[in-house]
Amino acid sequence: MSVPARRLPSWAWVTGLTVGAIAVVTTLAVQADQGTRPVASATGRPAPTASASASASPRPAPTPKKTAAAVPDGSGVGRRIVYSLGQHRVWLVDASDATSRTFTVWPGTVSPTAGSYTVSLRKDATTGSDGVAIEHIVYFAAASGVNIAFSNAVNGASPPPAAGSRTGGIRMPKADGTALWAFGSTGTKVTVVG
Repeated sequence: MSVPARRLPSWAWVTGLTVGAIAVVTTLAVQADQGTRPVASATGRPAPTASASASASPRPAPTPKKTAAAVPDGSGVGRRIVYSLGQHRVWLVDASDATSRTFTVWPGTVSPTAGSYTVSLRKDATTGSDGVAIEHIVYFAAASGVNIAFSNAVNGASPPPAAGSRTGGIRMPKADGTALWAFGSTGTKVTVVG
């Protein structure tokens, strides 16, 4: 005697197909998320891959990293701030004569003469002679009746000085102004070179 075949209800078929479809979609999603990654060798390093074609153009050589400008010769020794009039650049030099930071600046219309100075006064914030809100003001010289100081604009910008105005502010980006403020305590040596 044969046993009649038992037939599954239609909802069981739909459930089974749905579960199977979800499993396939999940597998494909995981594979897609993995992307094409190099296969690691036994050493854990990516295994070499073949190039797409022998005639493919080679990759351009990497751009060499810019090296920081060297502290100008004749700028002294020991812990100091060095300001180059010609390069519009400042170096913060530690006691071992290593540069801890260097950056470009935007000079005012009145510049100090080359020579040695010391930080004479520091001011947290004020309004510059050009009407710009400034902070981290580090005074170190005077020229032609104008005080010369490093500073940064509170908003980080550095508009060019107004035509015909006499300004002694040597402006810098905000992060550099913060670094110079931390470095240049009263009495710190400042060397100005051509």
